[in-house]
Amino acid sequence: MARFTPRFWVAAVIFALVVAFAVLGPMLFGANPGKDVGGLYDPPSSHAWLGTDDLGHDVFTNLMLGTRTSLIIGLVAGVVATLIGVVLGLLAGYHGGVVEEALMGVTNVALAIPAIVVLILLSVAIDFRSIVAMAVVIAITSWPWTARAVRAQASSVRTREHLDVARLSGARTFDILMWDVLPYLMSYIAMAFVLQVSSAILAEAGLSLLGLGPSGSVSLGIMLNWALVGESLLNGAWWAFLPPTILLTLVAFALLMLQSSLDEVFNPRLRRGRRQRGAAAGAGAGASVSLVTSGAVAAETLDVGAAGEPVAEPGAGERVVGSGPDRTSERSGSA
Repeated sequence: MARFTPRFWVAAVIFALVVAFAVLGPMLFGANPGKDVGGLYDPPSSHAWLGTDDLGHDVFTNLMLGTRTSLIIGLVAGVVATLIGVVLGLLAGYHGGVVEEALMGVTNVALAIPAIVVLILLSVAIDFRSIVAMAVVIAITSWPWTARAVRAQASSVRTREHLDVARLSGARTFDILMWDVLPYLMSYIAMAFVLQVSSAILAEAGLSLLGLGPSGSVSLGIMLNWALVGESLLNGAWWAFLPPTILLTLVAFALLMLQSSLDEVFNPRLRRGRRQRGAAAGAGAGASVSLVTSGAVAAETLDVGAAGEPVAEPGAGERVVGSGPDRTSERSGSA
């Protein structure tokens, strides 16, 4: 059974709070992004908790809806990119040979092209950029790294004996990939999916900041674009750009921490290293206690001797010289 670390639970709680804010927030507080609630960059008040933007719209309402849009784009893009990468990586790693060379050649070409250039060109080419269209555009440019990593993992699994038994028993290639190869890769696929979601959210924010975000909706990147166009920084309206920046930072931080904590859970070497460090710390504490105990016993022995009590009975052939603290023993016939 997997034992999740405290870092995993911290990251999971942060991400769950962000999701709850995006999903439950509009239901609890209501959401009308196009409604004018004030003037140009009104400061936060009881009427508008986070003030207004350059069009007089409520920043808090836009923040709830923008977070939801960014999360949807990240999840859809993460699913599509992970699916493409897993399929191509599995086929290349399992078959090898010409199939692997061809698929990895396409992957290397995709890696050689700058992703931001492809994103900008595809975003400009699309007349109406819906949320799903933006997610697919982002996924098209982010699958190659997953494909390469899955191919490496599948190549190491294909030489195992149980796959030879499955082939000899007449199992189909699809069944072997689904039931004999894929389960060994699920831990890595989960971590790759988390990274894909994080990178997709940040990619959407970058495109939206350039004015190439989803049409007819609001996202965290679009809020930053509005703040940039409306010169909120020059007007001192920190509430127009700081909240979406904080939300983006929280989401990216939580997802990256979640991925690293999952790596500690699934990676046996990291688990073994953590246990060894814990055992070393326990052994060090035990050694310290032993040293302290030994020192106390030695001090007690010295105190008893200094009080004039006999430290030890003289052995055979020994005689006692003096008494009290200066008492010593000499062996007869030793000189």
